Amino acid sequence: MRRSVALAVVSVAALGVSLTGQGNKHLNPVVDLLAAKKPVFGTAIPANGGGGGGNRPGGAGGGATGSTAVPTTPPTAPAPPPTPPPTPKTPLELAKDALAHPEIDYFFSGGMERGVSTPGRNGGPAPIESFTSFANGLVEAGAIITKPAPLLRAPLAVKTPNISNAERPADPAVYVDSISKQLNAGVSIINFVEVDSVDEVTKGINAMRFASKGGTRPEAIGDAAKYWGVDEKTYRAKADVWPLDPNGNLLAWAIIETKEGIANVREIAQVKGLSAVIVGAGTLGGVFSTTNAEGRRVRDDAAWEAAIQTILAACKEFKKPCGYPAYETDIEARMKQGFDVFIIQTFSERGFKAVEIGRQVSGRDKEKK
Repeated sequence: MRRSVALAVVSVAALGVSLTGQGNKHLNPVVDLLAAKKPVFGTAIPANGGGGGGNRPGGAGGGATGSTAVPTTPPTAPAPPPTPPPTPKTPLELAKDALAHPEIDYFFSGGMERGVSTPGRNGGPAPIESFTSFANGLVEAGAIITKPAPLLRAPLAVKTPNISNAERPADPAVYVDSISKQLNAGVSIINFVEVDSVDEVTKGINAMRFASKGGTRPEAIGDAAKYWGVDEKTYRAKADVWPLDPNGNLLAWAIIETKEGIANVREIAQVKGLSAVIVGAGTLGGVFSTTNAEGRRVRDDAAWEAAIQTILAACKEFKKPCGYPAYETDIEARMKQGFDVFIIQTFSERGFKAVEIGRQVSGRDKEKK
């Protein structure tokens, strides 16, 4: 266990990056990167079956068939036994995988987009329970630097369920509860999905703030302080939304992925307290598609790209960081267009390569102690 953590620390040194020596003013280092107008690179959290740590399960080779006298028709060789699936990693092992990649600025989960406490797949644990297990693993693995001041080595970002839409008005009993449960699990970046209006974002940001800050977040914080490595009083002081609170460590991002959101993106981009606007490129690909004669969905690439550029233009107009779900094949091109927040939705060699390219293009690979 100690050796794995030590390797993660060595990896930081090998990058020429010091998490404690970058002039961090905030517990959440992503805040300082945004404040310095530097690009930010996040990947999915490691998961079983998702290439956690870049490890690939080994495959067994087929066995040789024996030979006796050669018959006219060779006998059929018995089929080799199936390769057993790899043993699932524990939350602690997955956390160590994450910490072995200090070049990644934050880790992202979209697993709660459709529900925070709803039953998991095939009767499994609710999404918040699985997420909390990973957060506990991070604490055990040493994901918090304590000196000279607390600093998160692996800030956590999540999607929260859609706050409202045309068919379902916003219900504080639902969205406030969902957001508070996520924050109490140590989350420091909340992504609002399918954002159509300023009202949605405003309600979401208020749900991230305690009443003492003018918000609607319940006072109960669960184990949130533990996940940040501070006491309860310190957590309450630091757990506010940046840049509304210059000392805050919570970030609110809005994902634009509907035609209504695109129509209102200029107003959305001006919301105080919103620290990034994200292009929901995958969903927009479906929005800007039609069914052809063969029954296949065909994307209108020109309309899709125009929507992306409309969102980017609003970000530039109002000087708001703009996010995109890039991969190694397109991150450089999107950076040249002006995107500077990246949600790389895989924890695998593809994701690591995308981060590497992004850091090289931005010059962040040359960051020194």
